[in-house]
Amino acid sequence: MLIKSRREFLKAGLKSVSALGAAGALSHFGEMNAYAAANPNYKALVCVFLLGGNDGHNTVIPVTTTKQNYSQYYGSRPSIALPQSQLLTIPAGSDVYGLHPRLAGVRSLYLQNKAAVVANVGMLAQPIANRTALLAGAKVPVALYSHSDQTSQWQSSVYTGISSSGWGGRVADAVAGLNTSSQFPEVVFTGAGGLFCAGVSTAPTSVPPGGAIGLNYGSLTRNSAAQQLLTFDNGLKLVQAANGILTRGNSNAAALNAALATAPTLQTAFPSTGTANQLKMVARLISIQSQLGLNRQIFFVTLGGFDTHGTEVSMQDGLFAELDPALTAFYNATVELGVSQQVTTFTCSEFGRTLMANTGGGTDHAWGSNHFVIGGAVAGGAMYGAFPLLANGGQDDANGRGAMIPGASVDQYGATLAQWFGVPQANVASIFPNIGAFSSSNLGFLG
Repeated sequence: MLIKSRREFLKAGLKSVSALGAAGALSHFGEMNAYAAANPNYKALVCVFLLGGNDGHNTVIPVTTTKQNYSQYYGSRPSIALPQSQLLTIPAGSDVYGLHPRLAGVRSLYLQNKAAVVANVGMLAQPIANRTALLAGAKVPVALYSHSDQTSQWQSSVYTGISSSGWGGRVADAVAGLNTSSQFPEVVFTGAGGLFCAGVSTAPTSVPPGGAIGLNYGSLTRNSAAQQLLTFDNGLKLVQAANGILTRGNSNAAALNAALATAPTLQTAFPSTGTANQLKMVARLISIQSQLGLNRQIFFVTLGGFDTHGTEVSMQDGLFAELDPALTAFYNATVELGVSQQVTTFTCSEFGRTLMANTGGGTDHAWGSNHFVIGGAVAGGAMYGAFPLLANGGQDDANGRGAMIPGASVDQYGATLAQWFGVPQANVASIFPNIGAFSSSNLGFLG
């Protein structure tokens, strides 16, 4: 980034603070094996957040189960139901479900026991057995069906309202002692940042798919002058604090780019899409974790466009056509790097969508939804949680339009991931303050 004027310098500095992160510069880069497999104590969590509210009903579909079959699904949303002949079938015990036809890669990983479905996950204040219990006055999260509120709650696990930290950041706080040899942030977002990444003491950093962005003032003289400006003591504490963040961030970016220059060339082919480019950068960062001195890393990847109020079938088809190859390539890259057992990828979305279609060929904001967990440590080839009864106005419907009451909470979903990551069970409640409302803090999808 070439900066010519003082005004451009100040504007670029402010824009770059979040991209460069607030962590200090890396203290050293040893002559180490670039492959993350050199560190048997390493683990990473990769959150893929589907912004807008993914329709879980056209993601995982009952074909023949003990509770229901394809006919019940089709009858509940005939205008947007996927043809049974196009579904990619998967077993779940004695039941058979179908995945969206664009999810061939996820299906392949599921059949290899490297992926699992976690059914009907959503934000809950307490367990709600059915519609009758809900109508009898069960406590529910604030502002259900609101994008902003439910995004905040999914990412913070705080159902009562706004939080200053997310559960991903708090998980990083809890395992910070495992990263004592590094000053580089253990939480990285590659696309749009989110509350998920912010801890109480953990400050995340942004690393775009093209690499960390350092500031270039155009010449050695300008660079030197800029450094003098950043270190000049003008007596203003706020300015001095901002200068310190920018200085450390710029040094951090330079160090990270130097480390990335030593990263192994991945042989795994990634598609040329936004999601795949984000996940490719995650794979590259994992490949240099030994140089970064990290035993734990958390990544946040985003894909937008899931607010499908109209023409949902074609919109979701295009989104899954981007998502599935990206997830598959990333898993293959972890195999190439020798860390497939040490990296767990999982999907999130602020809410599901109504079972009933609207007049525009889409669906509206709802509640619970189905999600995928992928990785070598996953107890895969199985479904976890309780798949809902697909009936508008049925026992699992909150509002008569097919807004499914979640059978598994965000707290349980996150706590299962956190415990695999190394958070002691005794410390889970400090990250998920409402976990005590549920009978179990572990859904069992990770070994």
